[in-house]
Order: sequence, then structure tokens, then C-alpha cells
Amino acid sequence: MTVYAIAQLKMTDRAAYDRYQARFFDVFRKFNGRLLAADEQPRVLEGAWPFDKLVMMSFPDEAAFLAFSNAPDYLDISRDRTAGAQATVLLVKGFTPAI
Repeated sequence: MTVYAIAQLKMTDRAAYDRYQARFFDVFRKFNGRLLAADEQPRVLEGAWPFDKLVMMSFPDEAAFLAFSNAPDYLDISRDRTAGAQATVLLVKGFTPAI
């Protein structure tokens, strides 16, 4: 079942985050993920949104996401992400609508 990883980021060190971002796709492309959205100015339609960026990715299943997020290559670059931004990350299960 497809899963979606949604990250809401509040920048704390832009240079560190930019280093992470520069290396991200080299790691990401190895794990069958798809980047669906990455927006630093999403339009807030309701409520407060105290973040600076939203990123949404999809993976074929939870195992693929966990392989990505626990891969040594990702753990290496993620040090710059955690140094560069506070994050709220959600893993959301997709569904197949009944026909």
C-alpha cells in the first residue's frame, strides 16, 4: 500500500539545510520514492501554519520508506537536515477507493 511522508520544516540553519538538500536526490532516487511537493510558500487556507517549508513524498509501501529513512547514506546527510531545520514528519497510509 502506498505511503506518503509529509515533512513540515522550520528552518534554523539555512546553510546546513541547503547542504542536505544538495545531496538529497542522490540518496532518494535509490529507494523508489517520488517527490510530490516541496513548497516554501504553501497557501494556508485554514488555521495557523508556523513552518517554512512543506515536503511530500510517496513510497510504494512502508518498508520502502523505512529502507530510505534508515539507509546509511540518508542517515549521513540527515545530520544536516536536523541541524538545519526542526521538523514534524508524518507517515500517512494511502488507500484504494472501492469501486
